[in-house]
Amino acid sequence: MKKISLFFLFVAASFAGFSQNVWKADKAHTQIKFDITHLGVSTVSGAYTDFDVNITSAKADFSDAVFNLSIKAESINTGIQQRDTHLKSADFFDVATYPTITFKSTGIKKVSEGKYKLTGNLTIHGVTKPVTMDLWYRGTISHPMTKKPDAGFKLTGTLKRSDFEVGGKFPAAMLSEEVTITADGEFAQD
Repeated sequence: MKKISLFFLFVAASFAGFSQNVWKADKAHTQIKFDITHLGVSTVSGAYTDFDVNITSAKADFSDAVFNLSIKAESINTGIQQRDTHLKSADFFDVATYPTITFKSTGIKKVSEGKYKLTGNLTIHGVTKPVTMDLWYRGTISHPMTKKPDAGFKLTGTLKRSDFEVGGKFPAAMLSEEVTITADGEFAQD
């Protein structure tokens, strides 16, 4: 009887070691930004202000992390209302037809300590494409107010707007083909 009890205790401990932790973005300390070149001489920056991001991971170094992102496309904000209205139109994101931008990671590969290549499927304007981004895991701390674990990440990468059929009427001489993405945030363990 003692051997059976020890076996079940070992099995239970093994499963506990593989438990998945869910981390949710602290929206007050998380940003999703983009930069695009205008007329080849200036940079226009913007952000999305309404989004949900969560991470599922069993490992403390997040080397097995799965990222899920959902953005309300209409929350685009460049600081200029007229430009934002145009970006929401059928000329660009057509938010009435394609209200959501999503990303679901499909893999993560460690490059060096705290540095990863994150791959996944990104859907913008109804088009889904595989993308690879650079991910920096900045560490985990005990949040000074909540006393719960708080992890920090920075994601960077470049997309081609034509891959997602965004702004096809506007040539690269007007708006650069490449769009730089930067996401920076804090995640609290759920």
